[in-house]
Amino acid sequence: MRSRRRRRRPNLFAFDHSFLQEYGLIAGVDEAGCGPLAGPVVAAAVILPPFCKLPWLNDSKKCSASQRESLYARIQRVALAIGVGVIEPSEIDRINIRQADFAAMRLALSSLIINPLHVLVDGFRIPRGPVSQTRIIEGDTKSAHIAAASIIAKVTRDALMESWDQRFPAYGFKKHKGYGTREHLAALARFGPCPIHRLTYAPVHLVRELAMSLSSE
Repeated sequence: MRSRRRRRRPNLFAFDHSFLQEYGLIAGVDEAGCGPLAGPVVAAAVILPPFCKLPWLNDSKKCSASQRESLYARIQRVALAIGVGVIEPSEIDRINIRQADFAAMRLALSSLIINPLHVLVDGFRIPRGPVSQTRIIEGDTKSAHIAAASIIAKVTRDALMESWDQRFPAYGFKKHKGYGTREHLAALARFGPCPIHRLTYAPVHLVRELAMSLSSE
C-alpha cells in the first residue's frame, strides 16, 4: 500500500508539468458540496510553486479526515496563492447547484492574490472564467493543483458544517456534513428543514411540502 502511495505523488505533479511549461503559472480549481441536502457549496483555487513537495497528496475523497487536515496545513504553508469561494444554500436554491458551483469557482479565482495564466478545473469548464482553462475529467485524481484545491475546498466546507452543527445540533451536521444519510433524513423528517437546508433538493422539498399541507388542514 505504501509503495503505491509513493508512486502516486510524482504522477500528480507530472501531469501538471506540460501546463507549467506552456503557461508558467497555473491554478487548480475544485469544489466540495454539490450533493449534500444542507450547507454551502465551496470551491477553492490553488497555485503551487514548481517542484514543491506535498507527500501523500491525493483527491480529498481518497484521504482520511486526519490526512486531509495534514495536507490542508501543508498546502497553506507552501502554496503561492489560495482562493476560496462560498455560495450559501439560499443562492443555490435561487440559481441551481450547477450555476452555484460555477459561481463559487469564479469567486475562488477572483480571490487569488496572484493571477494565474491558465486554470485546470475538475469536471466542467467554468462559464465566463477569467483566463484560459482546461477541463480535466476526474482531475482531482490526476493533477496536483486540482487535488490541492479539492483538499482546501473539502476541509473548508467541513469546518463550516461543524460550526453549523453547534447552532443546529439536532441534525448531526458535524457527523455527515449535510449529506443525505439515514440519520440526517430521520432528523429532517422529525424537525423539518432548518435555515441551511437546500429547499429545492427533493428530500427537503418533500418534507417542507408535507409540513405545509399538514399545517393548512
